[in-house]
Amino acid sequence: MPALLTTALIGASLIAVVGFATLAAKPATTIYDFTMKNINGKDVPLKHYKGKVLLVVNVASYCGNTPQYKGLEKLYAERKKDGLEVLGFPANQFGAQEPGTDAQIKEFCEKTYSVTFPMFSKIVVKGEGEHPLYQWLVASAPRHEDVEWNFAKFLVGRDGTVVARFGPRVQPDSAEVTEAINKALAAH
Repeated sequence: MPALLTTALIGASLIAVVGFATLAAKPATTIYDFTMKNINGKDVPLKHYKGKVLLVVNVASYCGNTPQYKGLEKLYAERKKDGLEVLGFPANQFGAQEPGTDAQIKEFCEKTYSVTFPMFSKIVVKGEGEHPLYQWLVASAPRHEDVEWNFAKFLVGRDGTVVARFGPRVQPDSAEVTEAINKALAAH
């Protein structure tokens, strides 16, 4: 009888521990639930951007879309005062077009495109090892398909939820993006 009681107590303890772990790992409801490493390796809680409109972009240095860095930087410079932040997330899933280290990516972005918007450490945005941030972005966006290629864009409203998604070929200064940003910035 004592062995049966011991087994029951161990089983109950395991259930309690597993239940606690499940409660501790609650699913993200806004982008503010994530902490990411910036391009310099420092943790940045995305709640730091609370109340701002975010354009989240997976970027690459050797892609046909790479010149979009220029448009993203221009957009950031012009609209930062209004509450817009552009967040760049290097990724190497598409044609191995972002093979460099974070230091190499940072140097490329600064020297080639004078990037000043926040850049983050290279992550996986699709497939095996996909970062939870991108799992959340895709699941929360109007379209739930995987990220198609480099320079896919997710627009996050002031409340931390995804309000729009744009394909990789949609330019940062397009009417579609501008209209969505204006609408998101106007919302309080």
